[in-house]
Formats: sequence, structure tokens, C-alpha cells
Amino acid sequence: MFRIIGEVMTREVVQARPETPFKDVARLLDRHRISGLPVVDRDDKVVGVVSETDLIRHQAASSASRRATELPRPATGRPARHAADGKAATAGDLMSTPAVTVHPEQRVADAARVMERHGVERLPVVDEEDRLIGIATRRDLLRVFLRTDEEIHQEVADVLSRGTGLAADTVTVSVRDGVVTLEGCLEHRSGIPEAIHLTYRIDGVVGVVNSLTCRVDDGRGPVPQHAGKQSRQIG
Repeated sequence: MFRIIGEVMTREVVQARPETPFKDVARLLDRHRISGLPVVDRDDKVVGVVSETDLIRHQAASSASRRATELPRPATGRPARHAADGKAATAGDLMSTPAVTVHPEQRVADAARVMERHGVERLPVVDEEDRLIGIATRRDLLRVFLRTDEEIHQEVADVLSRGTGLAADTVTVSVRDGVVTLEGCLEHRSGIPEAIHLTYRIDGVVGVVNSLTCRVDDGRGPVPQHAGKQSRQIG
């Protein structure tokens, strides 16, 4: 009925260790044409994430520090000196931590909300012991939300039939640009919110228009006529 992270994640993950030098991290990002990667310890547990932004921020800070510590050339003609600790930056120095991670059984829609909430473009996928098993990017998630109206139509029809026990011709389903319209007459009014809820849970559905009626009003709360999922940018 809905897609989970384990179905869309990339299993071959480009990764670094905390001791991986700055230049090697930069080379990995460039070689694989990615904008970030997870940092894992010797047990393959995710300890952070390094992005292009982290590298650029480090370079900018290093440049500013060098300028601030430059000394004017003295009268003796000795060269200017730069303050330095002699230690090259590593992935462990640069990474953002703690890493925001997800589990493979989580819904794609939930992962999209996590990405938006934390302002990240990738989510390391970890097992029950927090070991890295994959990565989910905005592009991976976007593929799910680009389902065709025909695919959504078929799944809505199947889900309503299985989830409510309705005959196939009880509810007429139409889909346009991800917005689902439900029409038909149910036996009880309480079945209408259930049909709307089941439809909402289907990946790719961005809104539901309720045109359902009923034969018996069992009076279980108001039924929305129009409802829509808030649009969320994934990529």
C-alpha cells in the first residue's frame, strides 16, 4: 500500500572513516558526483555526515584564519608567518553530527518529512544496531512521488477493495495530477472517513476530493468534502 525506505534506498554507499583526510573526502565527492557521504566507525556505525557545504565552510574558515594571523614583514626581511597546528583536517573534524538516520522499514513519506525538518539532502539508512546498510537521497524519494495517475488509480481501487471490503463498483475512483476523487454510495456514513484515510496513505496521492454519500447516517463525526496533503518539496 505504501513504499518503504528499504525498497528505494541505494545499497552501495560511498562512505568515509573519521580519519579520512580532507582531500580524500573531496576526491570521493568529485569522483562519484555526490554532494555528501556518511562517516562510519570501525563497526560500520554512522557517526556523522560530511557534505560539500562542510568542506567549503572549512576552507573559508581556514582562509580567514590565515589572513588574521599573518604578520607584516619585519625590517629584518624575514617572511610572514602563519599560525598552524600542523594537523590536516579529517572527515571526523568536518562532519555534521549526530547524523540524522532512518530505518529501512520506515515509509518514504515519513523520510521526506525528516529531510525537510532537518534540511538535509540524504539520509543514511541503518539497521537495528545503527550499522550503515544504505542511503536514501532526495532523488530516491522523488521517484516515488512521480507515480503516474494510472498507477495511483489502480492502487486506490485495490486498497479500498481490500481495506473496506467494498465491491469493486461501489466507489468510482478518478485521479488527476495526483488528486484523487472518490464517488459512490456507501452503506454507512462512518465508512467515508475510513476510505479517505486509506486513500491518503498511498504514495503519490497529493489530495483527496470526497464525493461519497451513504445510505445510513450512523453519526460518527463530520466528513470532509475536500482535503489535500500539504505539498512538500523533495528536490
